Amino acid sequence: MATSTTGASVGRGPQLLGQTVVVIGGSAGIGLETARLARGEGAEVVLTGRNPERLEQAARDVEARSSAAFDANDFASLESFFQALATPIDHVMVTAGAPHYANPLEMAPEEARHDLGDHLLQALEVARHAAGKLRPGGALLLVGGTGGRRIARGLEIINSVTAAMPALAASLALELAPVRVNLIAPGFVDTPLSASLLGDDLDRRRDELRATLPIGRVVGPGDVAALAVHLMTNTAITGATYDIDGGQQLL
Repeated sequence: MATSTTGASVGRGPQLLGQTVVVIGGSAGIGLETARLARGEGAEVVLTGRNPERLEQAARDVEARSSAAFDANDFASLESFFQALATPIDHVMVTAGAPHYANPLEMAPEEARHDLGDHLLQALEVARHAAGKLRPGGALLLVGGTGGRRIARGLEIINSVTAAMPALAASLALELAPVRVNLIAPGFVDTPLSASLLGDDLDRRRDELRATLPIGRVVGPGDVAALAVHLMTNTAITGATYDIDGGQQLL
């Protein structure tokens, strides 16, 4: 005779119980929300960020095991952080950095070189130092974007980096195996970073997206955090790029 079960009777334990999640750039926005969700799923979390005061507050909010204030593009500091990090760790997420919207033909060569290498070199350096710390089957999560897929004048650097990130993630998935590597590619996400980039245009952009996106709402950091935790827990996924933009690319 068949028996029925309910979600309540089956239940589900914390998905990350006993695991350690490191978030590079975890003091606000997507990084902080991912740390909060991972903590809720039983993980110990370690946060880094550039702003010591904001990082300290974030660490208190999520009851982080530890935190470290430094610029993730300072590779000497990044190396020192990983050297001091207790092992093993299970997952590393890299959300540090911000897009730079400027015409590369008007940039000084050094500025253009910095912007081209910012996300790519940062991801490589994190992969280099995390490789010996991550347990087999753990995950390295990179964060890119979808906005740079639309080719446009003045966006040559963002277009180039956006195209390169999926290839980098896939290559690192082979290089670091059995550690898994995946790329999360958000569109607009309603975060403090978006607010700082858009300024007075933020509310107009929110209203526009609510009216036009197929999902009928703006993507928030919690949406990206849910995807990040899924990629930490689903051990069959590696070398993939996951778009999360509410259908923005379809418009």
